[in-house]
Amino acid sequence: MNLTRPAVQSWLLAELASRLAAAFETMTGERPEVECNEAERVDTTALVNPLRWRQPFSGVSGAIWITAAEADWINAGGAVMRAAELVEEDPAKLKSEYLEILNQTLAGVAQAMAARLEREVVSQGGEESTAGAGELVWTAVHVRQGELAANLAVSVEPALIDEFLEKITPEIAAPPEKASTFELLFDVELPVSVSFGRAHVALKDVLKLTTGSIVELNRAIGDPVEVIVNNCVIARGEVVVVEGNFGVRIQQVISRQERLRTLT
Repeated sequence: MNLTRPAVQSWLLAELASRLAAAFETMTGERPEVECNEAERVDTTALVNPLRWRQPFSGVSGAIWITAAEADWINAGGAVMRAAELVEEDPAKLKSEYLEILNQTLAGVAQAMAARLEREVVSQGGEESTAGAGELVWTAVHVRQGELAANLAVSVEPALIDEFLEKITPEIAAPPEKASTFELLFDVELPVSVSFGRAHVALKDVLKLTTGSIVELNRAIGDPVEVIVNNCVIARGEVVVVEGNFGVRIQQVISRQERLRTLT
């Protein structure tokens, strides 16, 4: 049984949207709503002063393209600056922040591809480019949160999709029946950690930290904590005390699709 091109492309676009949201959250402290609408095509030739970024990957053929009009990448870069309580109007600095968002996003996509292909995949050698961009099919990606409103266009080169066509994985194809050899993995030990929350702190504030300083996290007292196994959120629960030690009572085990979205 082989994977289909639409299935591979849908998976890659979903990964990119999830990683894009995570990159914004890391840099701004808040996770935006990121919508990837595969039915919505974008004519990138109509964009004003677009920035077209082509990202190849070591270990696989092909590349992922991300294009944004000038107003959109300036808005995205400005969101990062505003989160740091900075006012910046220099396009070069705003562009640098936007490209850092893309770098984090595509590094995460590379990590996901490596897991699926079971070989090393690293995002490297990305650059602004226009060569061949007119032949690509572009999918709309919308990023929304507060003052942040940015519209991007994403395209996956056919050569990259080809890398997956002979590779069946549970997260893309229909889940196979449990193999008898799966029991060999039962004794494998995995690191488990609990996340109480995160904070985005400006460097100037980090340098001011001393004994007794308090860092406010983005989670209320009553909110559930996240149980993370091997860098993937697999459940949420409440903190309890067991024989003098902290523990977590599981309240929710998240779905396989959501686990993919929470990979870090």
